[in-house]
Order: sequence, then C-alpha cells, then structure tokens
Amino acid sequence: MNRFILSAAAVLISTAAFAAEYKVKEIDVSLDLSAVTNPAAALRFATTADDLKNAIAARLLDRADPDEGVTIDINLSEVELSNTYSDLIGAADTRLVGDVKVTDGPSLKGEYELSVDINQAKVFFPATIDMTTLTASSNEFYQSMITAFADAVVVRLDK
Repeated sequence: MNRFILSAAAVLISTAAFAAEYKVKEIDVSLDLSAVTNPAAALRFATTADDLKNAIAARLLDRADPDEGVTIDINLSEVELSNTYSDLIGAADTRLVGDVKVTDGPSLKGEYELSVDINQAKVFFPATIDMTTLTASSNEFYQSMITAFADAVVVRLDK
C-alpha cells in the first residue's frame, strides 16, 4: 500500500512539473526609440530590446523549441525609460515597464504589465556597488534592471 501511494505521488509530482513548464518558440522585445525624446536616453537605450531578449533567452535556453512552444512578446514603455533617464529623477524613481503577452499560436496564455524598479534590481547589483553614488545612467544599474526584468518574466511564465 505504501509503495502504491509513493508511486502515485511521484507520478503526480512529475506530471505537474512537466505541465508547468512551457517550451518557448520565440521571444520578441520591442521599444520604439523614435518616441524617446531625450537624445541621451535614446542613445543609452538603443540596445535595450536586444539586451532584454538575450537575457530572457539565456534563462530559457533549456526550454527553447523552434518548432513549437509559446511566443513571449514584450513592448517596453518608451515613456518610462525616457523620463527616468533625466538627471532630475533619481535612481530610486526609475522603472522599467513593459506589456508582456504570452501566446501559443492563436491562443492567449497570459497578458500583463510588468514593472521593475530599483527595489527588485538591488539583488542583482554587484556587492561592491556604492548605492550613494549610483545613478540611473550607470552600467551597473542598467544591467541590474535588465536582469531583474528578465527574471520576472521567466518566473511568471509558468504561473
């Protein structure tokens, strides 16, 4: 009897684990840089779409399937990026915001707005970073925001 219960539990656990993970066919990240009015911000964020796409893809490498799976489509909010680059707004006010849509062919699997701020990004800062001198335009800040956003997309993918 105990062997049967353990076997049944193992089957249920393995089935649940398998069902929870979507294969990923495609990742598309867009950012309309023509809408960014701050020239310095436009230059800084020129590679953001590619950087985010690569960060997400790196986390989903073992789940990539070019023939079948879901498509992750992210439209980053250019207004948030442009505004947060301004020197008048500190790093504490900076957010990376985007609309995330997960589809499987014609069916929608999930759609949500994702916002990442410095509080979520802090865990990805190098241990040696001086928070008192950190600015929204620093490379460490930028990389941490991209990493935090990518992690949040992957964590939410199977929910």
